[in-house]
Amino acid sequence: MQWEHITAQIISTSMKIHSDIGPGMLESVYRRCLQHELINAGVSVQAEVALPVLYNGLHLESGFRLDLLVENTVIVELKSVEAILPVHKAQLLTYLRFANMPLGLLLNFNVLHLRDGIKRVINNRYRS
Repeated sequence: MQWEHITAQIISTSMKIHSDIGPGMLESVYRRCLQHELINAGVSVQAEVALPVLYNGLHLESGFRLDLLVENTVIVELKSVEAILPVHKAQLLTYLRFANMPLGLLLNFNVLHLRDGIKRVINNRYRS
């Protein structure tokens, strides 16, 4: 499955969920709903994936936890916050670099219209 197709499916599914249950829920609610819907659509999804950190010979087994990993290609970071801040995008970019993944979606469900809470982040250091 190509990245554009995967991200389009994630976004359309997220918009459906947002329309159905609205803003104001915990991130964990949106994560579980999105995981459920994508699995039902036949998409490979893993939740709360541990991402080790390697630093100067030190191996930290569970340095990060990815909200969702879709088709072993796209990292989805979910938020339910007042506004997406630069640190949220930087966090997702860090995840992408440590995991060597090409693309991530930052989805903030705490908005009136979900289209205003979607940020696409590309890892310019990705090596296939």
